[in-house]
Amino acid sequence: MMKIKGKLIFRSDSAVDIIARSLAPDNVAEIETSVDENSATVVFRADKIGTMLSSIDDYLMNAKIAGDILNSKKVQINEENS
Repeated sequence: MMKIKGKLIFRSDSAVDIIARSLAPDNVAEIETSVDENSATVVFRADKIGTMLSSIDDYLMNAKIAGDILNSKKVQINEENS
């Protein structure tokens, strides 16, 4: 059986590190996350394209939610320090 492989690379400031590390515990065996100074790489493997697309969609939704939470906390901290 053929395996499908997909890769997402996120490049940004330190927020990408926080988001990737916060999502990593939910990774199943078919998802691998690696983080370096300025980027996070997420590799997906699946037997079917539909499974791959669902996994990527779920990951991106969770990354957006994590980013939104992080950004709201930054705004809250900035408002408190003003």
